[in-house]
Amino acid sequence: MDEPSTPVYRIMDLHETDRPRERLSLLGPQALSHAELIAILLRVGVHGENAVQVGQRLLQTFGGLRGLHQAPFEELVNQHGIGEAKAAQIKAAIELGRRLTLESTEERPVINSPADAAALVQYEMSALEQEHLRVLLLDTRNHVLEIAEVYRGSVNTSQIRVGEIFKAAIRRNASALIVVHNHPSGDPTPSPDDVAVTRAVVQAGKLLDVDVLDHLIVGQGRYVSMKERGLGFQ
Repeated sequence: MDEPSTPVYRIMDLHETDRPRERLSLLGPQALSHAELIAILLRVGVHGENAVQVGQRLLQTFGGLRGLHQAPFEELVNQHGIGEAKAAQIKAAIELGRRLTLESTEERPVINSPADAAALVQYEMSALEQEHLRVLLLDTRNHVLEIAEVYRGSVNTSQIRVGEIFKAAIRRNASALIVVHNHPSGDPTPSPDDVAVTRAVVQAGKLLDVDVLDHLIVGQGRYVSMKERGLGFQ
């Protein structure tokens, strides 16, 4: 006797009001769950799972949106029913969300506090597996002009060339900048090298007439403002 085959579950098998695209059209994207938004990117499911169920599986496998964001591309590709095309769509959607805040001049974020600066970069930088150093370039009204990556690797006094940090600021005619780097360990506690780098950057900023407003260290779910702690800004 033949064993019953596993049924194929499709989004089309759901009631129309339960389909992600129809729900988005009627209620807006904010009404959809994480799994439903992922399902819209995937478009189709796999044998035994519709796209919403695949989205739920991905969220469970990687521990939610943050884990999905942190997942290496190759690891996402190897998930059942994903492959390179769907993995690229998911990663591209995350990157578009990151760039959205800097798209329009009129809508460029304004930095009024360390928390404002951290909010722009913390989600992405807390997921990086090695140290990255970036600078937030600001105009005279503290609008963000650009977020430029300067270094990838250890952030220490032997490897950092202070002039590289100011190169993008001079190119964009920025009046101020904020230095940001991450600690992949997840602990944002400043090291002696972090203090030394901060001190050197602040001194160079005075010479170049570019105000160094802060140096943020990003960890897992938290950050440290060197300016607030008085480290390197004396």
